[in-house]
Amino acid sequence: MDMNICGTSSWMTPELEGFRDAVRRFVASEVAPHQQRWREQQHVDRDLWNKGGAMGILCADIPEQYGGSGGSFAHQAIVFEELGYCGDMAFGIHVHAIVAHYLLNQGTEAQKLKYLPRLASGEMVAAIAMSEPGAGSDLKGIRTTAVKTPDGYQVNGSKTFISNGYLADLVVVVVKTNADAGAKGVSLLLMETKDNPGFRVGRILEKVGQKGQDTCELFFDNAHVALDNVLGGAEGQGFAQLMTELPYERTILGVAGVAAIERALRLTIDYTRERRAFGQALIDMQNTRFVLAEIKTEATIARIFIDRCIDETIKGKMDTVTASMAKYWISDLQCKVIDQCVQLFGGYGYMLEYPIAQMYVDARVQRIYGGANEIMKEIIARSL
Repeated sequence: MDMNICGTSSWMTPELEGFRDAVRRFVASEVAPHQQRWREQQHVDRDLWNKGGAMGILCADIPEQYGGSGGSFAHQAIVFEELGYCGDMAFGIHVHAIVAHYLLNQGTEAQKLKYLPRLASGEMVAAIAMSEPGAGSDLKGIRTTAVKTPDGYQVNGSKTFISNGYLADLVVVVVKTNADAGAKGVSLLLMETKDNPGFRVGRILEKVGQKGQDTCELFFDNAHVALDNVLGGAEGQGFAQLMTELPYERTILGVAGVAAIERALRLTIDYTRERRAFGQALIDMQNTRFVLAEIKTEATIARIFIDRCIDETIKGKMDTVTASMAKYWISDLQCKVIDQCVQLFGGYGYMLEYPIAQMYVDARVQRIYGGANEIMKEIIARSL
Protein backbone atom coordinates (compact mmCIF):
# COMPACT_ATOMS: atom_id res chain seq x y z
CA MET A 1 0.00 0.00 0.00
CA ASP A 2 1.40 3.38 -1.02
CA MET A 3 1.45 5.68 1.99
CA ASN A 4 3.02 8.60 0.12
CA ILE A 5 -0.21 10.56 0.37
CA CYS A 6 1.21 13.90 1.51
CA GLY A 7 3.96 14.42 -1.05
CA THR A 8 7.63 13.47 -1.29
CA SER A 9 9.81 14.50 1.62
CA SER A 10 12.44 17.17 1.01
CA TRP A 11 15.21 14.99 2.43
CA MET A 12 14.59 11.99 0.16
CA THR A 13 17.16 11.06 -2.49
CA PRO A 14 17.37 8.25 -5.07
CA GLU A 15 19.79 6.41 -2.77
CA LEU A 16 17.32 6.70 0.11
CA GLU A 17 14.48 5.50 -2.13
CA GLY A 18 16.50 2.35 -2.82
CA PHE A 19 17.06 1.91 0.91
CA ARG A 20 13.33 2.39 1.54
CA ASP A 21 12.48 -0.32 -1.00
CA ALA A 22 14.84 -2.75 0.75
CA VAL A 23 13.43 -1.91 4.19
CA ARG A 24 9.87 -2.25 2.89
CA ARG A 25 10.63 -5.74 1.56
CA PHE A 26 12.21 -6.72 4.89
CA VAL A 27 9.20 -5.43 6.84
CA ALA A 28 6.77 -7.19 4.49
CA SER A 29 8.50 -10.56 4.92
CA GLU A 30 9.86 -10.49 8.49
CA VAL A 31 7.56 -8.16 10.44
CA ALA A 32 4.08 -7.75 8.98
CA PRO A 33 3.07 -11.46 8.88
CA HIS A 34 3.82 -12.09 12.56
CA GLN A 35 1.92 -9.27 14.28
CA GLN A 36 -0.88 -11.35 15.78
CA ARG A 37 1.46 -14.07 17.04
CA TRP A 38 3.71 -11.46 18.67
CA ARG A 39 0.70 -9.87 20.34
CA GLU A 40 -0.26 -13.26 21.77
CA GLN A 41 3.24 -14.05 23.08
CA GLN A 42 3.79 -10.39 24.14
CA HIS A 43 7.18 -10.04 22.46
CA VAL A 44 8.83 -10.39 19.07
CA ASP A 45 10.92 -13.42 18.21
CA ARG A 46 14.49 -13.05 19.45
CA ASP A 47 15.91 -13.87 16.02
CA LEU A 48 14.15 -10.85 14.52
CA TRP A 49 16.87 -8.76 16.18
CA ASN A 50 19.58 -10.80 14.46
CA LYS A 51 17.79 -10.50 11.12
CA GLY A 52 17.47 -6.74 11.62
CA GLY A 53 21.17 -6.56 12.41
CA ALA A 54 22.06 -8.47 9.25
CA MET A 55 19.81 -6.12 7.28
CA GLY A 56 21.60 -3.09 8.77
CA ILE A 57 18.52 -1.38 10.18
CA LEU A 58 19.16 -1.56 13.94
CA CYS A 59 21.81 1.18 13.97
CA ALA A 60 21.35 2.72 10.54
CA ASP A 61 22.68 6.14 11.62
CA ILE A 62 25.63 4.89 13.69
CA PRO A 63 29.12 5.27 12.07
CA GLU A 64 30.67 2.23 10.44
CA GLN A 65 33.71 2.43 12.75
CA TYR A 66 31.37 1.34 15.57
CA GLY A 67 29.66 -1.38 13.56
CA GLY A 68 26.73 0.72 12.38
CA SER A 69 25.51 1.20 8.84
CA GLY A 70 27.08 4.65 8.50
CA GLY A 71 23.93 6.38 7.31
CA SER A 72 22.24 9.56 8.50
CA PHE A 73 19.10 10.02 10.55
CA ALA A 74 17.26 9.91 7.22
CA HIS A 75 18.03 6.18 7.00
CA GLN A 76 16.82 5.56 10.53
CA ALA A 77 13.68 7.65 9.92
CA ILE A 78 12.86 5.50 6.90
CA VAL A 79 13.05 2.38 9.08
CA PHE A 80 10.63 3.94 11.60
CA GLU A 81 8.28 5.07 8.82
CA GLU A 82 8.15 1.68 7.14
CA LEU A 83 7.44 -0.07 10.44
CA GLY A 84 4.67 2.50 11.03
CA TYR A 85 3.23 1.99 7.56
CA CYS A 86 2.82 -1.74 8.21
CA GLY A 87 1.23 -1.06 11.61
CA ASP A 88 4.01 -2.63 13.66
CA MET A 89 4.12 -1.63 17.33
CA ALA A 90 6.04 -4.69 18.55
CA PHE A 91 9.61 -4.40 17.26
CA GLY A 92 11.31 -2.16 19.83
CA ILE A 93 13.89 -0.84 17.40
CA HIS A 94 13.11 2.74 18.42
CA VAL A 95 14.34 2.23 21.99
CA HIS A 96 17.32 0.25 20.69
CA ALA A 97 18.34 3.17 18.44
CA ILE A 98 17.93 5.62 21.32
CA VAL A 99 20.30 3.60 23.52
CA ALA A 100 22.81 3.44 20.66
CA HIS A 101 22.78 7.24 20.57
CA TYR A 102 23.33 7.51 24.30
CA LEU A 103 26.45 5.41 23.75
CA LEU A 104 27.58 7.28 20.62
CA ASN A 105 27.15 10.76 22.08
CA GLN A 106 27.76 10.22 25.78
CA GLY A 107 29.84 7.04 26.09
CA THR A 108 33.59 6.66 26.42
CA GLU A 109 35.50 5.36 23.42
CA ALA A 110 35.89 1.99 25.15
CA GLN A 111 32.13 1.82 25.79
CA LYS A 112 31.35 2.63 22.15
CA LEU A 113 33.75 -0.01 20.84
CA LYS A 114 32.46 -2.62 23.26
CA TYR A 115 28.71 -2.21 22.83
CA LEU A 116 27.77 -0.43 19.60
CA PRO A 117 28.87 -3.26 17.26
CA ARG A 118 26.87 -5.72 19.36
CA LEU A 119 23.79 -3.50 19.21
CA ALA A 120 24.20 -3.03 15.46
CA SER A 121 24.40 -6.77 14.82
CA GLY A 122 21.50 -7.68 17.08
CA GLU A 123 23.75 -9.71 19.35
CA MET A 124 22.52 -7.46 22.16
CA VAL A 125 19.04 -5.97 22.56
CA ALA A 126 18.98 -2.61 24.35
CA ALA A 127 16.56 -0.98 26.77
CA ILE A 128 16.60 2.17 28.87
CA ALA A 129 15.19 2.06 32.40
CA MET A 130 13.95 5.46 33.57
CA SER A 131 10.43 5.17 34.97
CA GLU A 132 9.74 3.74 38.41
CA PRO A 133 6.49 2.91 40.23
CA GLY A 134 6.73 6.33 41.92
CA ALA A 135 8.57 8.39 39.27
CA GLY A 136 7.62 8.85 35.63
CA SER A 137 8.16 12.17 33.88
CA ASP A 138 9.72 13.52 37.09
CA LEU A 139 13.11 11.86 36.77
CA LYS A 140 14.48 13.67 39.80
CA GLY A 141 12.15 11.52 41.89
CA ILE A 142 13.84 8.22 41.10
CA ARG A 143 14.78 6.00 44.04
CA THR A 144 16.89 3.25 42.45
CA THR A 145 20.38 3.47 43.97
CA ALA A 146 23.86 2.36 42.96
CA VAL A 147 26.52 1.94 45.63
CA LYS A 148 30.15 1.77 44.55
CA THR A 149 32.18 -1.21 45.82
CA PRO A 150 35.74 -2.34 45.01
CA ASP A 151 34.53 -4.68 42.24
CA GLY A 152 31.66 -2.63 40.78
CA TYR A 153 28.32 -1.05 41.59
CA GLN A 154 25.50 -2.71 43.51
CA VAL A 155 22.17 -1.55 42.15
CA ASN A 156 18.97 -1.79 44.18
CA GLY A 157 15.45 -0.73 43.28
CA SER A 158 12.91 -1.31 40.52
CA LYS A 159 11.79 0.11 37.20
CA THR A 160 8.52 -0.19 35.34
CA PHE A 161 7.10 0.34 31.82
CA ILE A 162 10.46 -0.75 30.33
CA SER A 163 10.21 -1.39 26.57
CA ASN A 164 12.37 -4.34 25.39
CA GLY A 165 12.63 -5.32 29.06
CA TYR A 166 11.95 -9.01 28.50
CA LEU A 167 14.61 -9.53 25.83
CA ALA A 168 17.12 -6.85 26.86
CA ASP A 169 20.79 -7.81 27.12
CA LEU A 170 21.97 -4.26 27.86
CA VAL A 171 19.97 -1.83 29.99
CA VAL A 172 20.85 1.81 30.53
CA VAL A 173 19.66 2.22 34.13
CA VAL A 174 18.97 5.66 35.60
CA VAL A 175 20.19 5.54 39.22
CA LYS A 176 21.07 7.73 42.17
CA THR A 177 24.80 7.41 42.87
CA ASN A 178 24.56 10.23 45.39
CA ALA A 179 21.19 10.48 47.13
CA ASP A 180 22.00 13.89 48.61
CA ALA A 181 23.07 15.68 45.42
CA GLY A 182 19.72 16.14 43.66
CA ALA A 183 19.98 16.11 39.86
CA LYS A 184 23.79 16.04 40.16
CA GLY A 185 23.53 12.72 41.97
CA VAL A 186 21.95 10.95 38.97
CA SER A 187 24.08 8.61 36.84
CA LEU A 188 23.42 6.29 33.91
CA LEU A 189 24.82 2.78 34.26
CA LEU A 190 25.31 0.23 31.49
CA MET A 191 23.98 -3.00 32.99
CA GLU A 192 24.49 -6.34 31.27
CA THR A 193 21.66 -8.68 32.18
CA LYS A 194 23.19 -12.04 31.29
CA ASP A 195 24.60 -13.98 34.25
CA ASN A 196 23.68 -11.10 36.56
CA PRO A 197 22.02 -12.82 39.54
CA GLY A 198 20.80 -9.58 41.10
CA PHE A 199 18.84 -8.65 37.99
CA ARG A 200 15.32 -9.97 37.52
CA VAL A 201 12.68 -9.36 34.87
CA GLY A 202 9.16 -9.15 36.26
CA ARG A 203 6.00 -9.85 34.34
CA ILE A 204 5.36 -8.52 30.87
CA LEU A 205 2.78 -5.84 31.57
CA GLU A 206 -0.75 -6.17 30.20
CA LYS A 207 -1.26 -2.98 28.19
CA VAL A 208 -4.27 -1.50 26.43
CA GLY A 209 -2.42 -1.66 23.11
CA GLN A 210 1.04 -2.40 21.72
CA LYS A 211 0.68 -5.91 23.10
CA GLY A 212 3.49 -7.32 20.95
CA GLN A 213 6.02 -5.00 22.63
CA ASP A 214 7.69 -6.57 25.67
CA THR A 215 7.08 -3.87 28.27
CA CYS A 216 8.22 -5.09 31.67
CA GLU A 217 8.98 -4.45 35.28
CA LEU A 218 12.67 -4.79 36.20
CA PHE A 219 14.00 -5.54 39.67
CA PHE A 220 17.51 -4.99 41.04
CA ASP A 221 18.66 -6.74 44.22
CA ASN A 222 22.37 -6.01 44.47
CA ALA A 223 22.52 -6.26 40.67
CA HIS A 224 26.07 -5.87 39.41
CA VAL A 225 27.46 -3.18 37.10
CA ALA A 226 31.17 -3.03 36.30
CA LEU A 227 33.11 -0.01 37.55
CA ASP A 228 33.87 1.17 34.01
CA ASN A 229 30.21 0.97 32.95
CA VAL A 230 29.16 4.41 34.14
CA LEU A 231 28.05 6.05 30.91
CA GLY A 232 30.66 8.64 30.02
CA GLY A 233 33.04 7.39 32.68
CA ALA A 234 32.05 9.72 35.52
CA GLU A 235 29.21 9.78 38.04
CA GLY A 236 26.73 12.61 38.31
CA GLN A 237 26.32 13.30 34.59
CA GLY A 238 23.11 11.31 34.15
CA PHE A 239 20.58 14.12 34.26
CA ALA A 240 22.50 16.23 31.77
CA GLN A 241 22.90 13.18 29.51
CA LEU A 242 19.16 12.52 29.62
CA MET A 243 18.32 16.12 28.76
CA THR A 244 20.79 16.04 25.85
CA GLU A 245 19.45 12.82 24.32
CA LEU A 246 15.70 13.17 24.89
CA PRO A 247 15.19 15.38 21.75
CA TYR A 248 16.31 12.44 19.58
CA GLU A 249 13.75 10.19 21.24
CA ARG A 250 10.97 12.76 20.87
CA THR A 251 11.77 13.34 17.21
CA ILE A 252 11.49 9.57 16.65
CA LEU A 253 8.05 9.61 18.29
CA GLY A 254 7.07 12.38 15.89
CA VAL A 255 8.29 10.38 12.89
CA ALA A 256 6.31 7.32 14.00
CA GLY A 257 3.25 9.47 14.66
CA VAL A 258 3.20 10.99 11.19
CA ALA A 259 3.60 7.54 9.62
CA ALA A 260 0.59 6.34 11.62
CA ILE A 261 -1.47 9.37 10.55
CA GLU A 262 -0.62 8.74 6.88
CA ARG A 263 -1.47 5.05 7.20
CA ALA A 264 -4.80 5.79 8.90
CA LEU A 265 -5.72 8.23 6.15
CA ARG A 266 -4.86 5.77 3.38
CA LEU A 267 -6.78 2.91 5.04
CA THR A 268 -9.82 5.12 5.51
CA ILE A 269 -9.83 6.49 1.98
CA ASP A 270 -9.66 2.94 0.62
CA TYR A 271 -12.43 1.75 2.94
CA THR A 272 -14.80 4.63 2.22
CA ARG A 273 -14.37 4.08 -1.51
CA GLU A 274 -15.48 0.46 -1.16
CA ARG A 275 -18.15 0.76 1.54
CA ARG A 276 -21.62 1.71 0.35
CA ALA A 277 -24.52 3.18 2.32
CA PHE A 278 -27.83 4.64 1.15
CA GLY A 279 -26.99 3.68 -2.41
CA GLN A 280 -23.62 5.41 -2.70
CA ALA A 281 -20.01 5.04 -1.66
CA LEU A 282 -19.22 6.59 1.71
CA ILE A 283 -16.57 8.80 0.10
CA ASP A 284 -19.25 10.39 -2.09
CA MET A 285 -21.06 11.72 0.99
CA GLN A 286 -20.22 15.29 1.92
CA ASN A 287 -19.48 14.60 5.59
CA THR A 288 -17.01 11.85 4.69
CA ARG A 289 -15.31 14.02 2.09
CA PHE A 290 -15.01 16.99 4.46
CA VAL A 291 -13.58 14.86 7.30
CA LEU A 292 -11.04 13.31 4.95
CA ALA A 293 -10.20 16.73 3.51
CA GLU A 294 -9.47 18.00 7.02
CA ILE A 295 -7.36 14.94 7.84
CA LYS A 296 -5.35 15.21 4.63
CA THR A 297 -4.69 18.89 5.36
CA GLU A 298 -3.54 18.16 8.89
CA ALA A 299 -1.49 15.17 7.73
CA THR A 300 0.25 17.37 5.17
CA ILE A 301 1.05 20.00 7.81
CA ALA A 302 2.40 17.26 10.08
CA ARG A 303 4.50 15.82 7.24
CA ILE A 304 6.03 19.21 6.41
CA PHE A 305 6.81 19.79 10.10
CA ILE A 306 8.36 16.37 10.71
CA ASP A 307 10.39 16.67 7.50
CA ARG A 308 11.88 19.87 8.89
CA CYS A 309 12.60 18.07 12.16
CA ILE A 310 14.28 15.22 10.27
CA ASP A 311 16.37 17.77 8.34
CA GLU A 312 17.43 19.44 11.59
CA THR A 313 18.29 16.07 13.17
CA ILE A 314 20.38 15.08 10.13
CA LYS A 315 22.31 18.34 10.55
CA GLY A 316 22.70 17.78 14.30
CA LYS A 317 20.72 20.94 15.02
CA MET A 318 17.49 19.56 16.50
CA ASP A 319 16.66 21.46 19.68
CA THR A 320 14.72 20.49 22.79
CA VAL A 321 11.83 22.90 22.24
CA THR A 322 11.15 21.89 18.63
CA ALA A 323 11.40 18.20 19.53
CA SER A 324 8.90 18.77 22.34
CA MET A 325 6.55 20.49 19.88
CA ALA A 326 6.83 17.56 17.49
CA LYS A 327 6.23 14.98 20.18
CA TYR A 328 3.21 16.69 21.74
CA TRP A 329 1.45 18.07 18.66
CA ILE A 330 1.90 15.06 16.41
CA SER A 331 0.88 12.52 19.07
CA ASP A 332 -2.22 14.58 19.88
CA LEU A 333 -3.03 14.76 16.18
CA GLN A 334 -2.39 11.03 15.74
CA CYS A 335 -4.97 10.17 18.39
CA LYS A 336 -7.49 12.66 16.98
CA VAL A 337 -7.11 11.50 13.37
CA ILE A 338 -7.33 7.80 14.17
CA ASP A 339 -10.46 8.43 16.25
CA GLN A 340 -12.05 10.23 13.28
CA CYS A 341 -11.08 7.36 11.01
CA VAL A 342 -12.62 4.79 13.37
CA GLN A 343 -15.88 6.77 13.15
CA LEU A 344 -15.86 6.56 9.35
CA PHE A 345 -15.37 2.80 9.56
CA GLY A 346 -18.51 2.58 11.69
CA GLY A 347 -18.98 -0.65 13.63
CA TYR A 348 -16.11 -2.29 11.76
CA GLY A 349 -13.80 0.39 13.16
CA TYR A 350 -14.30 -1.16 16.60
CA MET A 351 -13.37 -4.66 15.45
CA LEU A 352 -9.71 -5.59 16.04
CA GLU A 353 -9.62 -7.56 12.80
CA TYR A 354 -9.62 -4.16 11.09
CA PRO A 355 -6.22 -2.44 11.30
CA ILE A 356 -7.76 0.93 12.20
CA ALA A 357 -9.05 -0.52 15.50
CA GLN A 358 -5.59 -1.84 16.37
CA MET A 359 -4.14 1.56 15.54
CA TYR A 360 -6.67 3.17 17.90
CA VAL A 361 -5.55 1.19 20.95
CA ASP A 362 -1.86 1.39 20.00
CA ALA A 363 -1.85 5.18 19.60
CA ARG A 364 -2.98 6.37 23.02
CA VAL A 365 0.33 5.86 24.83
CA GLN A 366 2.14 8.13 22.36
CA ARG A 367 0.87 11.08 24.41
CA ILE A 368 2.38 9.62 27.58
CA TYR A 369 5.75 7.95 26.97
CA GLY A 370 8.86 9.85 26.00
CA GLY A 371 7.70 12.53 28.44
CA ALA A 372 3.98 13.24 28.94
CA ASN A 373 2.58 15.91 26.63
CA GLU A 374 1.94 18.18 29.61
CA ILE A 375 5.70 18.12 30.26
CA MET A 376 6.31 18.95 26.59
CA LYS A 377 4.10 22.03 26.92
CA GLU A 378 5.99 23.12 30.03
CA ILE A 379 9.30 22.82 28.14
CA ILE A 380 7.87 24.86 25.26
CA ALA A 381 6.43 27.45 27.66
CA ARG A 382 9.86 28.03 29.19
CA SER A 383 11.08 29.23 25.78
CA LEU A 384 8.45 31.98 25.56
